[in-house]
Amino acid sequence: MDATDRRHAEALDAADPLAPLLAESIVVEPDLLYLDGNSLGRLTHRVRRRLLQTIDEEWGRGLVRSWEDWIELPVRVGDALAEHLLGARPGEVVVGDATTVNLYKAASAAIAARPDANAVVTDDDNFPTDRYVLEGLAARHGLDYREVASDPISGPDPDRLAAALDGAAVLCLSHVAYRSGALADMAGLTGLAHDHGALTLWDLSHAVGAMPIDLTGSGADLAVGCTYKYVNGGPGAPAFTYVRHELQAELRQPIWGWFGQQDQFAMGAGYRPEPDMRAWLTGSPTIFGLVGIEEGVALLAEAGIERLRTKGMALTSLIVELADAWLAPLGFTVASPRDPQQRGSHIALAHPDAGFVAQALIDAAGVIPDFRGPDRLRLGPAPIATRYVDVWDALDRLRRLVADGTHRRIAPRDRRVT
Repeated sequence: MDATDRRHAEALDAADPLAPLLAESIVVEPDLLYLDGNSLGRLTHRVRRRLLQTIDEEWGRGLVRSWEDWIELPVRVGDALAEHLLGARPGEVVVGDATTVNLYKAASAAIAARPDANAVVTDDDNFPTDRYVLEGLAARHGLDYREVASDPISGPDPDRLAAALDGAAVLCLSHVAYRSGALADMAGLTGLAHDHGALTLWDLSHAVGAMPIDLTGSGADLAVGCTYKYVNGGPGAPAFTYVRHELQAELRQPIWGWFGQQDQFAMGAGYRPEPDMRAWLTGSPTIFGLVGIEEGVALLAEAGIERLRTKGMALTSLIVELADAWLAPLGFTVASPRDPQQRGSHIALAHPDAGFVAQALIDAAGVIPDFRGPDRLRLGPAPIATRYVDVWDALDRLRRLVADGTHRRIAPRDRRVT
């Protein structure tokens, strides 16, 4: 059936094995079409119930006694992420701090482990916070900061990276590009970095929870990622850090805090780090965020990461088909890889007025996308929460809005968050 026929989307929903789990998402405005799951996942009933339990029973009734359970959450939730979403082994992932802080810790440890290195390497399409952290560390340590040009649609080029890796301490890349959704070859690029003596540091923020990740099989050394997108941990939920088991005795993160200290409550003098991933913890963890992540991981584990990946590819393929049929005549081009195997779970559409279109969709059409400058409209359906008819209806509203010029009549607003 032709994708432009809404019955096609209805048939896909009828056959969706994940359909029963869509009801786990809390939908307050039924007419609002949410296609920004790649920025913030929906609140789920499971997370809400768990938060209320944590507030009323654990904090309200248990008070400080609840720390007997809370104190293990960073490791327990890390192990759940490792098992169900990251393709890692027990004891290789902990949860705490923000992605930026974790990336700083991981990159610092990699630099310290390569004292003879003279550079850090990333690409110009890596997420901005990653680039800023690496640039700052390079300046601090007197290293070259090498930012390699990537194709804006297909992502990092191995030949260009190879030319920049001589003498590098670390190669830092995003597994899924935040702008285009391009999927990087984790195993291949990790091998390339190792051939040049560099460690690898992967940002998994736009991949985790939407697609299978194989940190063990790829040979990745270090990884970080957020949990408030596809994992649905909630706004500002803490991030995770992965360190390959074989490197844990060698790498030492630079922010020494009491949660990484042996015999923590002895409150003794001098820092003696834990001998395992607990050494990567710092201060008191964010309990509300951790319980949200734990419930989010459990829901995704029930769905199955392979089924989530299959649906994510189908949802984004529907966007591409409708964009070709409806939006190309209106000046849009697909700015993501067309092969679903080569992209994550969001699609970028390029248009000269993308910023105005995004604002008009929110203000006048009941569709929430996001905008990434200078000209990218991002559409991020979340496999655990988005129906095929949601995508169809959103693209239908988008084409009508642009065709009648509504985006040109919306008064520009200075919005800090796009």
